[in-house]
Amino acid sequence: MKTIIHALAILAALATPALGVELGDDGLHKPDWLRDTFKDLREDLAEANAEGKRLMVIIEQRGCIYCTRMHEEIFPDPEIDALIRDNYFVVQMNLFGDVEVTDFDGTVLPEKEMAVRWGVVFTPTMIFFPEEVPEGLTAAQASVFTVPGAFERGTTSALFTWVRDHGYETGEHFQHFVAERANAGGSN
Repeated sequence: MKTIIHALAILAALATPALGVELGDDGLHKPDWLRDTFKDLREDLAEANAEGKRLMVIIEQRGCIYCTRMHEEIFPDPEIDALIRDNYFVVQMNLFGDVEVTDFDGTVLPEKEMAVRWGVVFTPTMIFFPEEVPEGLTAAQASVFTVPGAFERGTTSALFTWVRDHGYETGEHFQHFVAERANAGGSN
């Protein structure tokens, strides 16, 4: 059944024109795999775990050319789309937004202030979290990997695979993982 669902996701991604990524009222891209939540990271983590997925927060801003490129050229790639849909619970934040976000330690701030608290200064930034976050930690402290920037398909695929497979726990540096994949025939 999972193979059929995976195949249908690939067919849907191929049938969807890349330029058809919807923009929300906030000017951010809204692929259908984004989760509309109350932005309470404790609740989002619990829901991600209940679905057997990893929590990822993606921080973007209106007019970000790098965000646009990721949403129009990289995320729709069938392999990457499937990696996201099958393995990640994705919550979007606006770098300059006013929607309240509740951090893991209970602190509530508007998106723009939470981004400052977490040290986010570039978009897109993807923040990946472990399945369990110790009490009292902030998202910045709990993150297993924080990645600012836009990447090519090979690096993006490697990123989602490395985090999914807990590569950060093995001691293997992410750049070595990317290089090994590239040497094995992948692209960056």
